[in-house]
Amino acid sequence: MPTSISWDEFRLVKAIADAKSLVGAADKLGVNHSTVFRRLGALEGAIGARLFERSRNGYAPTPAGEEMIALAAKMEHDVVDFERAVAGRSTKPAGELRLTTNDAFLTWLIAPMLASFRKAYPDIRLDVVVGHENLNLSRRDADVALRATLEPPETLVGRKIARIGWGAYNPADWRGADHERPWVGFGEGPGVAGPRRWFDDNVAPEAIVCRIDSVAGVASAVQAGIGSGLLPCLIGEKLAGVVRVGDKLPFGDDMWLLTHPDLRHSARVRAFMEHAATELTKLRRDIEGDA
Repeated sequence: MPTSISWDEFRLVKAIADAKSLVGAADKLGVNHSTVFRRLGALEGAIGARLFERSRNGYAPTPAGEEMIALAAKMEHDVVDFERAVAGRSTKPAGELRLTTNDAFLTWLIAPMLASFRKAYPDIRLDVVVGHENLNLSRRDADVALRATLEPPETLVGRKIARIGWGAYNPADWRGADHERPWVGFGEGPGVAGPRRWFDDNVAPEAIVCRIDSVAGVASAVQAGIGSGLLPCLIGEKLAGVVRVGDKLPFGDDMWLLTHPDLRHSARVRAFMEHAATELTKLRRDIEGDA
């Protein structure tokens, strides 16, 4: 293989392998489809071997392609390790800090904490990624994560803030019998295994009139009067026109503030972890549903 192959060409081959299509690779690389097609053809011509075969399932790597993909993955891993190590040596709390969390935490819990953090550290720019999927902190998809989980990854470090309390909530104007009430259930989004088991054990399938794959979405639906629902107490207790029925429910994940070991000594990461832990711990009773 010629020594003139650049890192960009390794990235190209890995992007095609990951996406299994030229269009998907083009989206990932931020170029157009024809550019990916042209670059792949030029690369295959330069090395004198085909790297992919087109099939019904997309682009499948040849043996030569597999070798190049494996090397590209190792190179990418080494680059990320280097970037993470350099980021961990920063001494001044400045620059960009990327936080990943879910929509419920952002809307009902951490927005005031983010505001106070910005006042305390004006040289740090926050990039907040909201979503259900857990971004990979080892790959530096994010610097810090606020997650609901009972089993944080062993590759990360951080602290547990509280156990998240859950309850059943009714629209305040519900006047029917408990066994007649309609329910708003959860879709296939991650992070709600406990509530799904509770529904399986306590609610008839025909009583679930709506499913939503977001805790924030369920909260909005209950508040709108579509039906009763299960909500974290930190949300349910703040919703106007919604009342809790009964005691806390016997399930709930822990709230964890996490980062990668290589980043915990970074000034901006350390500043955020300390500030967030202090402010969120003040809200422990709200989070656990005991306020």
